[in-house]
This record gives sequence, C-alpha cells and structure tokens, in this order.
Amino acid sequence: MKKISFLLAFCFLTMFSFASDKMSYVNTKSSTVKWKGSKKTESHFGTVNIQKGLLIINNGELVGGEFSFDMNSISTNDMSEKLNKKLDNHLKNEDFFNVEQYPTASLVIKRAKKFKGNQYDLVGELTIKDITRPIKFKANIDINGTNFQAESKIKIDRTKWDITYKSGNFVKELGDKAILDEIEFDIFLLSNK
Repeated sequence: MKKISFLLAFCFLTMFSFASDKMSYVNTKSSTVKWKGSKKTESHFGTVNIQKGLLIINNGELVGGEFSFDMNSISTNDMSEKLNKKLDNHLKNEDFFNVEQYPTASLVIKRAKKFKGNQYDLVGELTIKDITRPIKFKANIDINGTNFQAESKIKIDRTKWDITYKSGNFVKELGDKAILDEIEFDIFLLSNK
C-alpha cells in the first residue's frame, strides 16, 4: 500500500511540475538569424530563416527550447545580386549544407542556467546534415510572462558537421583561399504576442 501511495504522490508531483512549464512560440517573421563565414582575407554574411521555434519557461525563467531552420532559405547579403546568388547556390550544394538532402537544421536547448540579470549559460544539441553535436553558448533573454526577447551569438566549428570544403585542417596549401572553420550566428528572437 505504501508503494502505491508513493507512486501516486510521485506521479502527482511530476504532473504538477510539468504543468507549470509554459511553451512560448517564436514569431518567425520578426525573429532573425544572421550568419557570417570568413576566409583569411574576406568575410561574407547573410541570413537563414527560422521555420518554427519555442522557448519553455518555468516561473519566469528559461528551462528549454526547440528550433528548426529552413536551410533552403540561406542567403547572402553582402555582394551584388549575381554574386550573392552564386554563393547561395554553392552554400546549398554538397560542398556545404546539401539542402536537397538535408532541408532543415535544428537546435534543442537541453539545459539553461541563469547567472546574472537576464543572462543565461545554455547547453544544446545542434543538428546539421543529420549530425547532432553538443554546443554551449550564452544568451540574453528578457522574459515577461510568456513573452520574451532573446539575443545570442553562437560560434561553431563547421567541420564537426561534415562541412569541410576548403578547410585548412583538411586540405593543405590553400593559403589565402582557405575558408575558416568557424561560422558565426547572430540570433534575435521575439515571441508571438
């Protein structure tokens, strides 16, 4: 009888704790993801669209989240229309993101720790080209009820997701033609109101 009572109490507490989690959805039209990739001598930047996303909020603090990115939307913004389109096509092919085979990428926030004001240390799992790797990053997240505004800069080593085109660590003697392994993402999120 004690075992049954304990099991019922545990189930009740578990259900109560999950019930206090609130899912707040990302406004995909007002939110942005900007990317930047570099060679030794030059950089290029552009955007990629958020397909869908949400943050999980408990008692006014972030506890998790999930995002999906439309890799077909990747675009370059820093050159002429013709050159932007040429780089876009290259980024979408097998040398980089192979969007025909892998049309989406995703990020799942597994752990969130608030450490000062609205700043968080986050641990997540980033999936690109069906390869999932852990990442750590910081974010500034202003939460008001179920509304939020969030900003983060994330840097990854692209080679960990099998994007090795013109990487100096995989192809020697590229000189100034080598593309740096680091990709930067500048993320701004707004919730649906």
